[in-house]
Amino acid sequence: MKKLTKSNDRIVAGVCGGIADYFGFDSTIVRLVIAALALFTAIVPSIVLYVIAAMIIPDALPKKPEDDGPVFYESNEK
Repeated sequence: MKKLTKSNDRIVAGVCGGIADYFGFDSTIVRLVIAALALFTAIVPSIVLYVIAAMIIPDALPKKPEDDGPVFYESNEK
């Protein structure tokens, strides 16, 4: 079962990145949608909901370097 967590790809608290990871969207698209909703509805309720989500949603586990695949180091010795 997939779990909603804050993303390590974060700008403020990782809420939008976590929502994007959970639903499989690009985090930039989610950030733009959230910003548009904030502008068209009212900024204060959106900020309050974002802060509540940042407090409730747990942090993601830190990403390990080996998750990116093999790392090859180049030697400078000749």
